[in-house]
Amino acid sequence: MTLVCDLIQFIATIGLVLFLWLGTRRMRVVPGRFQSIAEMGLDFVRVNIAEDLLGKKDGQRFLPILTTMFFMILFFNITGIIPFMNLAGTSIIAVPLMLAVISYVTFIYAGIKKSPKNFFKNALFPSGVPPFLYIIVTPLEFLSTFIIRPVTLTLRLLMNMIVGHLMLVLFFSATQFFLITLGGWWSALAAGSLAFGLAFTLFEILVAFLQAYVFTILTAVYIQLAVAEEH
Repeated sequence: MTLVCDLIQFIATIGLVLFLWLGTRRMRVVPGRFQSIAEMGLDFVRVNIAEDLLGKKDGQRFLPILTTMFFMILFFNITGIIPFMNLAGTSIIAVPLMLAVISYVTFIYAGIKKSPKNFFKNALFPSGVPPFLYIIVTPLEFLSTFIIRPVTLTLRLLMNMIVGHLMLVLFFSATQFFLITLGGWWSALAAGSLAFGLAFTLFEILVAFLQAYVFTILTAVYIQLAVAEEH
């Protein structure tokens, strides 16, 4: 199983590299097909995630890592609906966990870079709170900011892709069971489960994109909080 997962992740990585290479190898004023798609994807991350949340200056600083996250998650997610793969590269906990750690480290780096002396102080001792309440607020802020964030990032991506995989397996296994194992009038149910499976496959394409978007935009939000002026 581990070997299969590694192979799927390797194929997704090759696919991503090939896509970006085809899209950028011969840049023209009037873009071709692959260049248009690549530019559309890159502009989407730059305009709608990086610059929209972080502004032009910080958006450009963190654009490489945000772009890498978005496209990596998207290509790893999409393998879940490709025939003979049918397993998202992000449905193995090592990948979402690695991305969450990178997001977490980037968040801390951005905060320390912006305000070396006050980052942890402002994160753990928010202004406007009466001092006697810090004994309650500070542990909660520590858990929320430094523990729960990377955990929720990991689980959100992991569980969405696992559930999608299980649903597809359920629909198509039911189709095979009704059509081949039972046969007869049960074939009518096979047609229904197949229709649901195909519809859910289309839905999984949307989920693959949305999960890449959500993970990337949450990373950008955390960075934005780290570089906010009060830090």
